[in-house]
Parts: sequence; C-alpha cells; structure tokens
Amino acid sequence: MQKESKLTVGLGARAYDIHVGRGLIGRADDILGDMLADRHVVIISDAAVAPLHLPALKAACERACRRVDSLTVPSGEASKSMPALATLLEDILALGVDRDVVLVALGGGVIGDLAGFAAASLLRGVDFIQVPTTLLAQVDSSVGGKTGVNAAAGKNLIGAFHQPRAVLADMASLDTLADRELRAGYAEVVKYGLLGDAAFFEWLEANGTGVMARDDAALAHAVTTSCQAKARIVEADEREAGQRALLNLGHTFAHALEAVCGYDGTLLHGEAVGTGMALAYDLASALQLCTGQDRGRVHAHLAGCGLVTRLADSPAADASNDQLIDIMRRDKKARRGQMRFVVPRGIGNSFVSDDVPEETLRTVLDDSR
Repeated sequence: MQKESKLTVGLGARAYDIHVGRGLIGRADDILGDMLADRHVVIISDAAVAPLHLPALKAACERACRRVDSLTVPSGEASKSMPALATLLEDILALGVDRDVVLVALGGGVIGDLAGFAAASLLRGVDFIQVPTTLLAQVDSSVGGKTGVNAAAGKNLIGAFHQPRAVLADMASLDTLADRELRAGYAEVVKYGLLGDAAFFEWLEANGTGVMARDDAALAHAVTTSCQAKARIVEADEREAGQRALLNLGHTFAHALEAVCGYDGTLLHGEAVGTGMALAYDLASALQLCTGQDRGRVHAHLAGCGLVTRLADSPAADASNDQLIDIMRRDKKARRGQMRFVVPRGIGNSFVSDDVPEETLRTVLDDSR
C-alpha cells in the first residue's frame, strides 16, 4: 500500500495539514476526528463526483459529526458563477446552519473554489475542508486559500482569500478521473518544475509517462512535491504580494484563452495553462531571456503528454490578438492597465514583469498560430 504523507502549510494560527494517500476519503473521521467532532457538516459536491465519492465521505463524517448534509451543484465551470454561489448559499442557510458549521468541498477546482468562497461569505466566514478529487485540485487549487467565481470580464475576478482547515488528497479518487482531466492537472504539476525546481522538471521528463499512466508511486511523488512547493510559496506570500505571483506562470495567457472560450468545457483550465506556459516560453525566447533549448524542452514535454502548445491547435485559435490582449489587460494580476506576465529566464527560474512590449507579445501570438 502506498505510504501516506502529511505536509503542513505554516500560517501560524491558520496553519493546516495536507494529507496525501490512498483511501483517505473513507477514513476522514479518523484523520479529521477532532475537527469534525459534534459539528454540523455540509458536503458540497457536483453531479459527476457525488455518485463516486459522496457515499464514502458521508459515511465517514456521520461517524464523527452531529449532523451531515450534502448539496450537489451541476458539473462544469459554469457553476463557478455568482448565480450558482447565491443559490448555494441560500441552500446552505435553508439547512439551519450556525457558525459552527463546516463546509466540505468534495470535487475538483470548481467545487473547491465555489465552496471555499461560500465558506468565506457564509455568516461572515466559517470553516471549510478541501477534499480534492482531480489532479489539478490536489496539486494546486485546494492549497493556498484562493476561492472565488468567474465574471463575464474574466476568470476568478470575484473571490476571497480563505484558508481551509485541512486538505485530504485521496489518490484513489484519481482512479476514476477522465484521461483528459488528468492531462489538464498534469500541466499544473509541470508548472512547479518550471517555476523553481529544475530537478523536478527533469524527473517529470523521465517519469511523466508514469504519472499519466496513473502509476501509484509516480503520482504520489508528483502530488507531494507539488504540494510542498505550493505550501512553501503560500507561507512566504499568502496574499500574493510578491513571490506567490510566480504561481501564475502561463496564467495570463491561459485566463484569456478560457475567457474567449466561454467557460463551457471546450477548454479546461489545465489545458489552457499548458498552452499558456508554452506561450510564456515563446515570449521569453523572443525577449532573449531564455534559450531556445529550454523552450524546446518545455514544448516537447508538454506536447509529449498530450497538451496543446500552439495557439493554432487551441479551441481559442479563432480569437484575435486584440481580443486576447484586451482580456489580459483586465486580468486581476494587471496593474494600471499594464499586463503582467510570469517570464521564464530558463527552466526553474522565472520572474514577474509588467514591462513586456505589446509588439513582442503580438508577434509571439502570431507565430503560435
């Protein structure tokens, strides 16, 4: 059996543990007993995940809690919206909750972001626990306390920082994950190697096929290493005043690609991030900040894992440069109308810049078509 691991996100009084292993959902009462004891738990899931994992989680919670309820929202990015949030909050309040309630997010990044924002908003802030069931959520969105919903103007423009009380990353939940979702999550794994850990990227070049083939040991190493990297960055810069902005490698491009596709499932977040990271290396190469060799390695690895690296092959291919750049200017990372990019100096070394010439950006977009 795969060894379980526990990592701590050290945020003082708001510190919490990330548990990584197999079979954690069914043992949530053992792992989180003190946190759940004699409390009202509301599990929030979606229509795709609930039939697979809700019964086991609910049974575990019932062994520890005073009362357990569950609510299900439609699957997909469309549920990360203000109307969906309003409906969810009304449904939670209809259960007669008080400030002692614990919300449990069971699902991928959409559910984690939505339930986390609900927890931040409900009764001016209540506890919540992340139980991520996708690779992307396990390695990225469940850790760090970013919660929120999308707006017509762009992705994640409405939200709050609200740290979970715990994260349970059950590797067994990945057994039922669609190959496309696994690939999308893998893009976020690659991100950690590209940001600040060249040795991890080399490991991924050698073992990425094992991760994609769902090899237990490879998956566990990828998840644990990614969570460790994110935890250290969040500890150093919880509210993205500096270093944490590096986690947005490829995301300025990615959020624009997602926005033009309309958040309808045509383009998954991780798929957009994969293309966005490739474009970030294209941009760095055009600015003569990283070598063509590093750019080639990144493109080759992403493409070899089935991720799209060229705008021409993306569902957003028909979007004009003007459309994409307009969205980038309105991205939440932008400052005073200046687009902000995470720019690589090479594999494992990146920096944040709001001084990218628009002419160069347009050339990069053109060359990727």
